[in-house]
Amino acid sequence: MLKQSGEATYPICLKNGTNVKDGFVEVKFKPISGKEDQAGGVVWRAKDSDNYYIARANALEDNVTIYHTVKGKRTEKKRTSMKVASGEWHTLRVGFSGNHFTVTLDGKKAIEWDDDTFTDAGMVGVWTKADSVTLFDDFTYGTK
Repeated sequence: MLKQSGEATYPICLKNGTNVKDGFVEVKFKPISGKEDQAGGVVWRAKDSDNYYIARANALEDNVTIYHTVKGKRTEKKRTSMKVASGEWHTLRVGFSGNHFTVTLDGKKAIEWDDDTFTDAGMVGVWTKADSVTLFDDFTYGTK
C-alpha cells in the first residue's frame, strides 16, 4: 500500500522499469481527506514526471477526468460526472491501445477518448493533486 500524504501541485509516483505501449493500468484507491482536492489517479505512457497521460477520480467533485501533461502543463481533455465517495475504496482502470483509451471506475465505463500526444511506450504509475491524502493498493499493469 502507498499513502500520499504530502502536498505538491501534482504528486506522481512512476514505476521504474515499466515500458508499456498498449495495455492497461489499474489501482484501488481510497480518498481520505483534502480541502482543495481528494483525488486518485493512474498514469500511463509517461516519458518522465513532466510528460504523461492521467485519468483521475475526484471525491470532492464527483467526477472522472482524463488529462495529458506536456512539459509539466496539465490539460483537461474529457470529464464525466460519477459518484466518488470519500473514505471508500474504488478501482480506477485505463485500457490503452494505439490512440484509444477507455477509463473505468468501479467497473463502469467513465470515458472513451482518442489522442496522439504520446504514442510510444512509457512508464505507468499513480497520481494525486494538491493536498489530497489518498491510499493506493493493488496496483497492476500489463499488455493486452
